[in-house]
Amino acid sequence: MKYPLITIAREHGSGGRVIAQRVSRMLDIPVYDKTVIDIAAQECGLSPQFMEEIEKRRTGNFLYNLYLSSTNMSIVDQVYLAQSQVIKTLAEEGPCIIVGRCADHVLRERGDCLRVFVYAPLADRIRRVTQEYRENAADPESYLLRCDKQRASYYNSFADTRWGDRRNYHLMLNSTIGIELAARFICEAAKGDA
Repeated sequence: MKYPLITIAREHGSGGRVIAQRVSRMLDIPVYDKTVIDIAAQECGLSPQFMEEIEKRRTGNFLYNLYLSSTNMSIVDQVYLAQSQVIKTLAEEGPCIIVGRCADHVLRERGDCLRVFVYAPLADRIRRVTQEYRENAADPESYLLRCDKQRASYYNSFADTRWGDRRNYHLMLNSTIGIELAARFICEAAKGDA
């Protein structure tokens, strides 16, 4: 396989996690998503729920960051470093798929990593979030935009590139082509047959 490592970044509600699970079954390799949080939490002695919340709360407050840099590393930075180490370890252990967690940035130096971004039109994402995921949001559109803003903010604060920028990825897929077809495209690209 040309790309034994696959990272999948995605808009919330685009089906990226489901696509990753499909690719995992097709290629018979493990997929890691929230598992990265669980492993990093064990190593840090923090709860997985706390670490997941930290990802959503990346602060852009200059004075807060200046204060933390003069006293100690912020908890957000500690979480990112712990997750980065887990991602690097998983990549060293063998072929795998890593969903989110800035994995494409963490593994950017590796030539054997296929970087994928999954997106979809807002209307399709609203349908998926409300009907398939059964997430209860009073205003699904605002909820999705907020989720994407949080993901972008977290990613952009650590990476020297922008979340969702086509120049960062080998493959960008609109999931409205179908989960199965999207998974097949990723598999073909990973094998080097595309």
